[in-house]
Amino acid sequence: MPRFVLIRNSDTPSATPIRVKYCASFLCRLRGLTFRRGLAPDEGLLLVQGSDSRLDASIHMLGVGFDLTVVWIDSSLTVVDKVLARRWRPAYFPQKAAKYILEIHPDRWDNFEIGNKVEIKDA
Repeated sequence: MPRFVLIRNSDTPSATPIRVKYCASFLCRLRGLTFRRGLAPDEGLLLVQGSDSRLDASIHMLGVGFDLTVVWIDSSLTVVDKVLARRWRPAYFPQKAAKYILEIHPDRWDNFEIGNKVEIKDA
């Protein structure tokens, strides 16, 4: 059974949290959002790596037919980078090492800024 978590920007507590699928296994991270038809504004995916890394936190958009807001978060739960990832692009790397990769709807771009603290709670 999939695990879901709530992601909230601690620096803007009035913002509505986002319910995302917690994805820590290799196969779950490998598949990601590949070959999905779309993503609703209130859903997403949290890819979890073993430790902070730039290389391991890279993503690809091959097989993803829609754009995403991608937010990289380090192990201290601080946003270290974000990008509007375009469909079918080969790779995106964060500017700084990250442990968590939050993939959400492009409409959520303004929900997170570099330097924000993030809260992750079970849904």
